[in-house]
Amino acid sequence: QVQLVESGGGSARAGDSLRLSCSTSRRFFSMITISWFREGAGKDREFVAGISWRKGGDAYADSVKGRFTISRDTSMSTVYLQMNSLDPEDTAVYLCAATSPLNRTPVIGRTQAEYNYWGQGTQVTVSS
Repeated sequence: QVQLVESGGGSARAGDSLRLSCSTSRRFFSMITISWFREGAGKDREFVAGISWRKGGDAYADSVKGRFTISRDTSMSTVYLQMNSLDPEDTAVYLCAATSPLNRTPVIGRTQAEYNYWGQGTQVTVSS
């Protein structure tokens, strides 16, 4: 069972930066793709960014490209989402998701159905 623990959410002003963290067990970290999704009030859950277990390939939603950076620290079994130039439109609950260790595809999925494990979510609120 892959467990994901998120941290780092909070409140920010437009233009500020925040960093989210998603930690899991060392046992699975090198075998899973981890992505961030977000769910704004009254909106569907959407893909934000993902990083593959294989050579750390990454992918971003167009809305965050150039502002957000996803990275992974193998020594800490943690994936980070660095969010710069925050905009009120970024306000949402951010959720960390992981694929099954049995699914070794290097492709970074952009739909919820491609992920088997989810964190509890962390709120990010950006004011203008």
